[in-house]
Amino acid sequence: MLRRVLLGMSRSPQIKKAVSSLPVSSGIVARFVAGETAPEAVLATEKLVSNGLNVTLDHLGEDVTDLAAATATADAYLDLLKKLSAAGLTANAEVSVKLSAVGQALPGDGEKIALENARTICHAARNAGTTVTLDMEDHTTTDSTLSILRELRQDFPETGAVLQAYLRRTEGDCRDLAYAGSRVRLCKGAYKEPESVAYQEKRQVDKAYVRAMKILMNGDGYPMIASHDPRLIAIAGALAERAQRKPGSFEYQMLYGIRPEEQLRLSGQGHTVRVYIPYGEDWYGYLVRRLAERPANLQFFARSLISKK
Repeated sequence: MLRRVLLGMSRSPQIKKAVSSLPVSSGIVARFVAGETAPEAVLATEKLVSNGLNVTLDHLGEDVTDLAAATATADAYLDLLKKLSAAGLTANAEVSVKLSAVGQALPGDGEKIALENARTICHAARNAGTTVTLDMEDHTTTDSTLSILRELRQDFPETGAVLQAYLRRTEGDCRDLAYAGSRVRLCKGAYKEPESVAYQEKRQVDKAYVRAMKILMNGDGYPMIASHDPRLIAIAGALAERAQRKPGSFEYQMLYGIRPEEQLRLSGQGHTVRVYIPYGEDWYGYLVRRLAERPANLQFFARSLISKK
C-alpha cells in the first residue's frame, strides 16, 4: 500500500512543489542524485571509475510535451558525452536515455522525433567510444520503446534495452531480446501499473525476476542484472555459473547511493558492476520512485527533512 501511495506522489505537482521548495531536502537528493549539472555528474563518474566501477548516466526528465524541451534534453546528452570524452571516461561510462524525455510523448510525430533524437545521441556516443541504453518507462510506452530500439539497432546494434520484471509480458520480451550482441538490463520496475499488466506483490515480482533472469542467462545476449536484493544477486551468480558465464559476460547494475559497499564487493570479485547515476534539475519523480522501491529509505528522507545540514 505504501509503495502505491509513493508512486502516486511521483506525479503530484502539489507535493512536488512542496518537497522541491524545502532546502533541507537536499540531504536525500544528494544521496540519490549526483547533482544538477553535467560537470557534477562527470565528477561523480570519476570517483566511481577510480574505484573500479562502471557507470551509466541519466539526464533526469520525462514526459516532455514540448519540442524545444525534447531538443534541449538531446543537446544535454551531447554536452555530457563531450565532457565524458574530454575526461577520458567513456571506456567506463555510457548514457541511459528515456525516450519520453526526447519527444516520444509529443503529439503527432512524437515517436519519429524521439527516434531521431535518440539516433543523434547514439551517433555521438559511438564517436565518443561508448554506448546508449534506452530506459523503459510505464507500460503504455513499452511497444513504442521496443520499436524504436529495433530501428536504432539496425545502425547501432550496441544500443542497450531495459525490461521490467513486474510486467506480465516480460518473459516473452526476454526471449525476443536474448540474442548475440543484445545488451539487456533487467530491473523490477518502478511505475504504478494496473494488475492487468503487472504483478503487484513483491513475491510475485521476485519470482518473475528470477524467471526472466534464467532466460537471459541462458541466452546469447549480455544480461545486465539491475537489483540491490541480496537474494536475487546471489541467484544471478548461481544462474551465471550454471550457464557457464564468466565475469565480463554479464554485469550487475545498482543505483547511485544504494548499497555502495556491495558494489565494491562484487567488483572486487572480478565482476563488472555499473552504477546508474542520475543528474539534473528534474529530480523529483526519480526520487519518489526510489523511495517507493524501498520504503525503508523513507527513514533517511525523514531525517533529512528535519536536519539543519
